[in-house]
This record gives sequence, C-alpha cells and structure tokens, in this order.
Amino acid sequence: MEYFYIKPDVAGGIGRGTVMDTSVHPPVVSKLIYQMEGWFGDVMVTAFPCFLVVAEVKQALQNIGFSGASFADVEIKKSDDFLELQPHVELRQFVWLKVNGKAGHDDFGIAGDLRLVVSQRILDILDAFGIPSATVEPYDGR
Repeated sequence: MEYFYIKPDVAGGIGRGTVMDTSVHPPVVSKLIYQMEGWFGDVMVTAFPCFLVVAEVKQALQNIGFSGASFADVEIKKSDDFLELQPHVELRQFVWLKVNGKAGHDDFGIAGDLRLVVSQRILDILDAFGIPSATVEPYDGR
C-alpha cells in the first residue's frame, strides 16, 4: 500500500481554554478548543499538534474501517478576524482526529519529523470530500 505525507490547511490555531501538556514534545492535548481564523472549505484542517475533519469524513472513515486514529469532540470558536472577513461563512461540524498510529503501517500515523502520514485509501476519501489547500507528497518511510 502507498502512503503519503499530508499537510492540511492551517485554518486557525489552538484556542484559549485548550488543555495541553507542553512538558513533552509533541505536546499532549487532552481538551481541544480550535480558534478558526479563516476557512476555505477544506474537510481537514490542522494546528500543531492536532488535526480536525468534518463529520462527513468521520462517517466515511468509520464506514470503511481504519487504523491509527480515534475521534474526540472539539470546540470551535471564530476569531474576530474570521467574523469580520468571513461573516457569512457557515462552518461545518468538525471533530478532532486523534492520530496514534504508526506511519507507513496504519492508515494514519505521525512520521519521525512529526508530519502526518496517511494511506492511499484515506487520501482518496479526503480528496473526494475536498482538501484543495492541503499539500500532499509521497511518504519516503522516514
């Protein structure tokens, strides 16, 4: 099976109220609040060290069965800039994609350089739902 590095759109950042242990690297997040700064429709977004997907992608992933990740709730807040620059944009429902798999082995994994790695079948689903702002490169096994 082929694997790919994927760098999703950074549509915002870690919001105030997030609970995270920064004494380790990467930080371990136990409660996530994502502050949306600007969203252009991608079904997967990120803010180090977290990833989010829209609910429809979660359902599609659950339908095929997958390895290397679980889901958790996330609270989304819109920044003042978002409200000013994109006042009519309705956000879709996002869920937190908690990646815990082995890169190049599971469907989701984190490479040694902390980049997200996904299998071909996961990339196909993300592509089908729309990740126009994401950068995708072949995974070289590191």
